[in-house]
Amino acid sequence: MPPVTTLELLATPAGVSGVRRALRPYGTDVQLCASELVTNVVRHVGETVPVTVRVWREEGGRIRLGVSDPDPGALPVLVAGVGTEAESGRGLALLDALAVRWGVQQEPGRKTVWCELFTEADTDAGIDTRTPKTPERPGRRRPSAGALGHSSARS
Repeated sequence: MPPVTTLELLATPAGVSGVRRALRPYGTDVQLCASELVTNVVRHVGETVPVTVRVWREEGGRIRLGVSDPDPGALPVLVAGVGTEAESGRGLALLDALAVRWGVQQEPGRKTVWCELFTEADTDAGIDTRTPKTPERPGRRRPSAGALGHSSARS
């Protein structure tokens, strides 16, 4: 299934705010996760690096967000116990709290950090249909259909 939204930009602070504006129709959770992932590219891969942001509508009311950059080696790390006063390291904790699941897909010459979220309509109804989260990382696969191998055809 092709993405319903594709944004191509350079990783800059101004680009981050542009992504938030462009993804407003998908709700604040999608905006926050996209903002954090693009900010991670700016901070850890470098400014003016090309970034692709894709959004898909999945079955069951889920949104799948993918942020790709050209550095397959700079992998995100979820830091345990990051305090609320910390100046960095909270972005992935936020993504982990908001997403149903998330992971990294590595390919030659690029990586995609992706996450799946429920639409705000689902959460506004007071129904928590999320499953326990375990980030899917290279070398650590879940036997579910959403494992890294399955996601490669969709990113």
